[in-house]
Amino acid sequence: MTENTTNTAPVPYPAPAVWAERLGTRQYLGRNEAGAEVKIGIGPGMFSPGELLKLALATCHSLSADHRLAKALGEDFDAIVGCTTVKNDEEERYDSFTVELCADYSSLTEEEREKLTERAQAAVDRHCTVGHTLSHGAQYVMKMMDDAGPKASEIA
Repeated sequence: MTENTTNTAPVPYPAPAVWAERLGTRQYLGRNEAGAEVKIGIGPGMFSPGELLKLALATCHSLSADHRLAKALGEDFDAIVGCTTVKNDEEERYDSFTVELCADYSSLTEEEREKLTERAQAAVDRHCTVGHTLSHGAQYVMKMMDDAGPKASEIA
């Protein structure tokens, strides 16, 4: 596979928000238009698609609530956010997700912590696109595209 140094989607298709290029057996390099890359697949140094979904949900929560947390804990607060799942192996899907946002809340009173929890949850409820998508069960379509480009009859 040729190296794509311009950080745009492979030609001739319009550049999508994200795409992945095959590196080898069950290994892809995910990219976005901002030039970020992530290794996806099975093996050392790679994220599985399920792990990326969990990270997307976890960080969507933390990014949505970040301004509320910073206001209560200070701009330079440390945090770790994680996501665990209950997997339905029979149906090859996740039944549930649990997001945990860990930070040092010890400077807060119980009342302040409850208020922060409510405000952070409200921010997540307003802004977390990944959470909204999962809770509403978004549909998707897979299209098989010919990488040879558009046919002459399609260009008219």
